[in-house]
Amino acid sequence: MRTRSPFLNHIAEFMLTKQYSLRTVDTYLKWISSYIHFKDKRHPASMGDNEVVEYLDYLVLKRNGSPKTQATALNALSFLYKQIIKQDLCPNLVNR
Repeated sequence: MRTRSPFLNHIAEFMLTKQYSLRTVDTYLKWISSYIHFKDKRHPASMGDNEVVEYLDYLVLKRNGSPKTQATALNALSFLYKQIIKQDLCPNLVNR
């Protein structure tokens, strides 16, 4: 489960040491990578709630994503910010 990104590799290794399933790791990496690319490859530590809201809105409004798709993406980004970056997202955002 190697990627070309050292950052994504770090996330995958962290998740595997915490015994996340391979399917969850793969899904979360997909959403995290998509988020990073959506924001022109900015590091997530330099972004926050506003960028997450913008990305989730994009998924629904431009990509016609279902509520389940949006929820999965939000779970991946919540994991990213809480476990990897050590920054909580706004509670209103997480309970969206």
